[in-house]
Amino acid sequence: MDKTLKGTVYRISGAVPASNYLQLPKTGTQSLGLTGRYIYILFKPAPGKYFVVHLDVATEDSQVVRISFSNLFKEFKSTATWLQFPYICGAARGSVYESTAKTSKRDLVGLAPSNVRWTCLILDLRHILGLYLNRTYSHLKSVKLCSNLLVKNLFTSDLLFDPALTSSEAHHSKMALHGFSPMPREMAFPVPKGELWHDLYDYIRFPSDGSKMPYDSIQKSTLNSYSAGCPKGEPVTQIPKDVSLSKPVRDRVSLIQQITSPKEMPRQSPLLTKHIPKIHPSRSEPVWTTCIVDQSLREGSRARGDSCFPPSSMDDGSIHVYAHNNGDDAVHAVTIDSDENQYMPTAGPKTIPAKSSVPCTTLLPDPILKLKKIIGFGGCNTKWALWASGSSVVVYPCHALIVAITIDSGKQRFFVGHTDKVAALAFNNKSTLLASAQMGEMSVVRLWDFPSGKCLCMFKTGIHSISCLSFSYSGNVLCGTGKDKRGKTVVVVWNTIQVSHGGEVVMLAKAHTDVDIQAFKIAFFDDTRMVSCGRDNVRLWRIQNGALRSCPVNLGEHRSLEFTDLAFEVGHSTQREPEDRMLFVCSRSGHVLEIDYKNVTVKNVRRLLPLETGPAPQREKQAFNSGPGISLNSICLSSSFCATASDDGYLRLWPLDFSEVFLEAEHNNPVSSVRISPDNLKVLCTTATGNVGCLDIQSRNYCTIMRSHVGTVLAFSVDSSQKQLATVSEDNTIRIWNVESMQQLYEFTASDEIPCAVAFHPLQPIFACGFDTGVVRTISLAASRLLEEHKQHRGLITGLTFSSDGHFMYSSCTHGTLSLYNCAVQKSHTVRVLANVVSQDADHGPDALSVSCDGRLLAFVGPSKYIVTLMDAHTLDELLRIDVSILDLDSTALDVALRLCFTPFPFGPLLVSTSSQKILVLDAKSGRLIRVVPQLHRQSCSSLTLSPDGRYVLTAGDRTIKVWDYEMRFDVSCQVFIGHSEPIQQVRFTADQKQVFSVGDAIFLWDFLGVFAEESFRDETDSPGPLVVLQVDPNLEKVQNSPPGSSDAPRELVPLPTVVSPPCLDLSALHRLVEQDTWSDSEEEREACLKGKNGEAVNGTAGHSVLVLNDIVQHEGPLPVKSDLTPICSSPHSPAGGGRGKETKGSLPQNIIRPDCYRHFIPRFKSSAPTKVFSSPTANDALKLKAVIGYNGNARGNMVWNPDTGFFAYSCGCVLIVEDLHSGSQQHWLGHPEEISTLALSHNAQVLASASAQGGGDRRCQMCIWNVQNGTCEKILFHHENQVQAMAYSQDDRFLVTLGDYVDRVVALWNSQTYDLVSSTRLAEPVHDLAFNPLSMGQLACVGKGAVTFWLMKQQGSDISLKVQRVPAPDTLGGVELTSMCYSSGCLLYTGTSTGQICSWDTETNCCFMTWEAVDGEIGVLQCRHNRLVSGSNTKKIQIWSVAAVQELRVKGSDARSNSVLLEQEIILDGTIVSAAFDDGMDMGIVGTTAGTLWYINWTENTSIRLISGHKNKVSEVAFSPGESHFATCAEDGSVRVWSLASLELVVQFQVLNQSCLCLAWSPVPTSINGLESHHIVAGYSDGTIRLFSISRTEMELKMHPHSVAVRALGYSADGEIILSGSKDGLIAINSPRTGMTIRVLTDHRPSAINVIQCTRKPYTELGTEGSDLWLASSSDRRVSVWISDWLKDKCEIIDWLSFPAPTGPEIPSPLPPSLAAFCPWDKSTIAYVGFGLQKEILFYSLQQKQVIEKIPLPSFATSLSLSPVACTIAVGFSERMLRLIDRATKTSEDYAGHNDTVCLCRFAPSGKRLFTASYNEILVWEVQSSSAK
Repeated sequence: MDKTLKGTVYRISGAVPASNYLQLPKTGTQSLGLTGRYIYILFKPAPGKYFVVHLDVATEDSQVVRISFSNLFKEFKSTATWLQFPYICGAARGSVYESTAKTSKRDLVGLAPSNVRWTCLILDLRHILGLYLNRTYSHLKSVKLCSNLLVKNLFTSDLLFDPALTSSEAHHSKMALHGFSPMPREMAFPVPKGELWHDLYDYIRFPSDGSKMPYDSIQKSTLNSYSAGCPKGEPVTQIPKDVSLSKPVRDRVSLIQQITSPKEMPRQSPLLTKHIPKIHPSRSEPVWTTCIVDQSLREGSRARGDSCFPPSSMDDGSIHVYAHNNGDDAVHAVTIDSDENQYMPTAGPKTIPAKSSVPCTTLLPDPILKLKKIIGFGGCNTKWALWASGSSVVVYPCHALIVAITIDSGKQRFFVGHTDKVAALAFNNKSTLLASAQMGEMSVVRLWDFPSGKCLCMFKTGIHSISCLSFSYSGNVLCGTGKDKRGKTVVVVWNTIQVSHGGEVVMLAKAHTDVDIQAFKIAFFDDTRMVSCGRDNVRLWRIQNGALRSCPVNLGEHRSLEFTDLAFEVGHSTQREPEDRMLFVCSRSGHVLEIDYKNVTVKNVRRLLPLETGPAPQREKQAFNSGPGISLNSICLSSSFCATASDDGYLRLWPLDFSEVFLEAEHNNPVSSVRISPDNLKVLCTTATGNVGCLDIQSRNYCTIMRSHVGTVLAFSVDSSQKQLATVSEDNTIRIWNVESMQQLYEFTASDEIPCAVAFHPLQPIFACGFDTGVVRTISLAASRLLEEHKQHRGLITGLTFSSDGHFMYSSCTHGTLSLYNCAVQKSHTVRVLANVVSQDADHGPDALSVSCDGRLLAFVGPSKYIVTLMDAHTLDELLRIDVSILDLDSTALDVALRLCFTPFPFGPLLVSTSSQKILVLDAKSGRLIRVVPQLHRQSCSSLTLSPDGRYVLTAGDRTIKVWDYEMRFDVSCQVFIGHSEPIQQVRFTADQKQVFSVGDAIFLWDFLGVFAEESFRDETDSPGPLVVLQVDPNLEKVQNSPPGSSDAPRELVPLPTVVSPPCLDLSALHRLVEQDTWSDSEEEREACLKGKNGEAVNGTAGHSVLVLNDIVQHEGPLPVKSDLTPICSSPHSPAGGGRGKETKGSLPQNIIRPDCYRHFIPRFKSSAPTKVFSSPTANDALKLKAVIGYNGNARGNMVWNPDTGFFAYSCGCVLIVEDLHSGSQQHWLGHPEEISTLALSHNAQVLASASAQGGGDRRCQMCIWNVQNGTCEKILFHHENQVQAMAYSQDDRFLVTLGDYVDRVVALWNSQTYDLVSSTRLAEPVHDLAFNPLSMGQLACVGKGAVTFWLMKQQGSDISLKVQRVPAPDTLGGVELTSMCYSSGCLLYTGTSTGQICSWDTETNCCFMTWEAVDGEIGVLQCRHNRLVSGSNTKKIQIWSVAAVQELRVKGSDARSNSVLLEQEIILDGTIVSAAFDDGMDMGIVGTTAGTLWYINWTENTSIRLISGHKNKVSEVAFSPGESHFATCAEDGSVRVWSLASLELVVQFQVLNQSCLCLAWSPVPTSINGLESHHIVAGYSDGTIRLFSISRTEMELKMHPHSVAVRALGYSADGEIILSGSKDGLIAINSPRTGMTIRVLTDHRPSAINVIQCTRKPYTELGTEGSDLWLASSSDRRVSVWISDWLKDKCEIIDWLSFPAPTGPEIPSPLPPSLAAFCPWDKSTIAYVGFGLQKEILFYSLQQKQVIEKIPLPSFATSLSLSPVACTIAVGFSERMLRLIDRATKTSEDYAGHNDTVCLCRFAPSGKRLFTASYNEILVWEVQSSSAK
């Protein structure tokens, strides 16, 4: 009797809970069969004691799961069949324990307090099983209440009862509508009058509404029940109280409690309401949590993306506020379903949503993965493979799964349920009942209904490790053998009669024995008789009187044999008793014993020996085991023959007298088992290496049913065609499989190495494999041979991957080494090796490296396990380091990065899994943490990947696979899949996303069903691509009926167009819009003007209208779209042709973010600034600019060509080059101080506009207007800030429109007659391109972020105003950037997008009616003439399309769907397309790329020819051939180019990838080979190598590696037999080009870098020293050494050493100018020197006089120097972008402009007639006038 409840209760007490319990029902074979969803337990824990409650729950797949909770459990634990929840006992309100518990630092889980209260516990069994185990609840099987506790009652129900709710309260408050009902009277706790239920008792609901996460504890929540928050009357929201937790409490409670508890918040303004509003859930931003996302977190309308919650719209889903009429404010915290969320403080009021009653949504389809095939066999052993009835199906174990495979079709069926490796199988005679046992300490046996695949029952065997199972013929008796904990053999017999009828398995007998048992079988003629064999024994068993007894067979002299298998004689004679038959037993020594079963005697003994034929070699292979006999592993009998399996690899068929072998099958490894089919026509065998084979006796054909790896599969890779799969394993093999048939194609074996990583080349039929020894090998499948072997690593390979284009390969090892390989050719070679950059933890393999989908970034964990590093994938230059250990501020331990992968779209985030079981979503550009996915797996995440479309995340861990919804749109956003019995090593999607591979213990192939579900979902909702959410207005559903504009399938050559009808774009014709004045026109523009202090316009001159364009709010109906324009300044327009007023600039936009669009021009960074003072050249200039070699691929639209007039112009740096395409002659228009960004040519080809920055600290942009006829600059315009993005002339050339870049955002309209500013508008966001409509003089359009803006010039008298209409792109495109545009005939406008689509717009209605997929990148150039469209993109492709059908689609609409857009041709060039110009027929044109190349394109001939080609990076050196017919250049882009001096045409190019070429020298003497002269060039590279190239043979002849650091200077000896090289560390190497050897190394200049090496021939008589060669070396420490050498005599002596002083102080320039020296051509005993010194001057030093003999002052320190070989003329370059020519004789000098950066190089040609100068990548060729060249 309990005083509190005033009734009888049950007391369960005892010291040991396992021995003192109350169980319902009493026996374990019975079942309660209660199907209610909720179980209610009314109990009270005993004070100061522990208690345990077990609930056995059955699932729909007949699996029994135990759910336990106890205050004895310290933490949550989970297995496939057991869930353990810690229970936290609550204390009475106001008690001492309650107050001390809040400040105590000890764990809350433990003994119940002294005044613990009665508790009503509600467990949602359906939700628990679905959440934690992904299983479906069926019924409650049993309940076990263990001491110590008091129990009043327990019951189940599908209704949700509130114990504190009475019937009257429920009726008045209408709480039944919310799903709550009052507790039945018989089950309710008594509540005295005037008391509240929650003051007396505890209420716990698990999982609660807000706490649906795994690993939780069962405890009392703050919000006790529904009624606690909603008493009588309607709730009124009042001011929420501050809720905070003390520091001790935060230290005590778990991480879940910390995060889900309310945070300290500032007081907010009162918010009073009479009703809590209903909030309708809508799609929100993806919140990465665990498998569940609480509905309250998904309420509101937030834009989906990768950013974290905006502070202004963050909803705290864990706080629910209810106001009571009695004035008591209550703030109830309900734990949410995430153990980690990012909360940001907000200044404004927080939205506090009501709890939604929307049903739980899950990731669909369910299941999203379906196991299709498994490559694997065995696991525990390889001797179990059985025939099913019909002889067409074979059943075998594959680790924790059982596979039934149909031999003819190869189709597999799976039996899933075991949690460990299957150790034994057994069938009954009819193959209807299958028994399987799993290994482990407590072996479990499952019985299956084989035809349906349903598990009938599961029971524990009591055997520590089971090894053998045997079914009786009828299937009524099952026997198993194994070992107990002490290692003794155990035999157990069970009765299985009732299993098929829903009953339980009953143990009949059990026996322990000391004998060894290898095989055990029940006699097929008697269910009570068995037989066993093992080492030294054969025993007969029998069940008698409930006991299992055995007797041995007297083996006599054969008792010491090791017996391995046995089989009964098959067939029965009516003249004999059933037990009167023979028993055959085989042994490892080759003996086969025939035992008379009835008389228990050995009847016959035979020994099988290998067949020998005289002196000839043995026909049989030597047995693997020692001894002359055939070691037999298995034996099987039919009525006419016997089959044996042996260690020598043979499957043999014998007659029953074993007289001869009549059929055999040879294997390379021991055969483990053999089984004869029921029809006696086939024989099944297994091998020790994991193969299953079948021998057809009639046809004598042998087929392999299954091959498998013996060891763990460590990694895999699927080729680009998805037809072949490569796997590597601990069994030292590399295997290639056919993906469709799963049959093995190739096998490569490395006997003493373990392959640990593998990757297929994305384009070629080769793959790379990494080994534990550090070797990386590339293998050709086509040739089946080894291509390359790389030995850069010394540790185990942890990462191996290719770039998406296949040009590069990357590898890493456990020693921290990272290697980059060039794979552009079939034989790869090493490009760069970095040491100690990758984490040395082997756990990161095999996916330690991840390459972004665009091939630009490489990510890995390193150099420590806490750091994630991002590098440039092409150069391995480090870009970013992210410390993941400190990103989780709430964690008390340092987080360790484990796995990482990039999202499969350009510039997408990086996903990193950590040791705290989280996924961190990081911004790959900034390293910013975007969001966190907590509670990934219970243990380490072993693999992480995303689906190709970016919608799904795939993780592996805990031997399970989880599929997550990337956007976390559902309450249950993940699904869990089991099947692997060992840790999963790697998991990946296939490229088409239709399948998933996972490897570990075996190779699993899953069908991925989500791709089809998503396609269906997208068809229904017209959803855009990944990571973009379409917010569909219900009023617009009928409008959006068109199919999407893109497909997930790969694009074919001829893409079909898609007709789209975007909402809100049904506009009338343009002329009607003008008449009805539907274009936006601000009232302020007509009436107001903001003036400055002096009455001038704030931005621009009076008469210039400057407007700000804002976004449009779309109407629900088909109303005209209006743009909200706010003018910065508006004033009456000045008459056309009026003068320009004073320019006054307003402020730039504050939110300047560079768009993710390559169309925007970004000037190259320059360390120099142009000089402001030049000396004036004389009338007869000594230098004339003859040519500029190069094209600025960094600019945009900086090439123009008019095919009618032949005018062709382009820019290189700050020079505008006009070239005659026929003669190649150039004109050079100088006038821009900075890099030219873009060009525009008028339609009559008479005026050219160019734009560049002003420079010199002035932010204004300079635009020059050139007269094409005379090449003069007629006008210079200043208006834009920063840079000009694009320019365009109107069709009638009356107007010029200019567009500022993303910083300026200004569209300016100019009168092209007077070049007065007509209008200026500053836009709210960046615009990428613009153009005039050729069919309408007053219309133009521009494209930007997701919209096209149409402009209409409206002229009233002399005033011109602009009307603006902004039309968004179709929703099917998602949030893309419209990056390019062009008009076409027939009222068409084409726009290109950043994601590769081309959109067609009707310019009459201003709507988009069609899109199609063009490329997989960004389209930056569009050109259209008639019915042909050219597109250029950052994929390096230039494409031409036939768009004749587009006009038909525009006219006919969706009725003309049979027509299509045709891709006529495409050409891949050497870089991103930045400019293009084509003729009127679009048959030929000129295209510019970022590689600095201008290409001539001829579509008719499908050819591309280089017109202009320059270096992409800084030019390092220029060298001339001895006859001056050619010259060579080298640059930091790794190229060496040889040019014709006369035509300046490129002759040959040598390219070394991923290295910088820093110096160059031409051999002074041609080498004669076979009577032919061969010129040679030697080049030095940044890796310390020297390469010798043959010009005539166009190949590299020699590669030397004399230096460990970069080679900075090179020089040939006078006879060309010696190469001198100087390095960055000051070493000078003397090398022989004939032998490739380094003869001597000079260390005098160490450690300063060598800048110059120059050699000349000098008679020894002049300097008094013997030697034929005189040479010098200059180093960066202002020292020059002079040497005389006689190479034939191996003589090299220093004759002079020059050191030049330098000042000290704060004015030292950075970087220091180089120290340069050269022999004077007019006096070779004199050296000219420039460098950093006390004065800015040229010094002339005499070697004979040993002193400086002359000084020439300079305006600044020189950066380059060259002396004319024919005249006393000196060329000097400066960092101020100036070139000075000095006449030493007359002491005069002239300065020349035209360089865009520091003049880093000056070189006179040997004849002195040409001077070559270089400024970064541009080469200027000057013609030296005759007066200077004398």
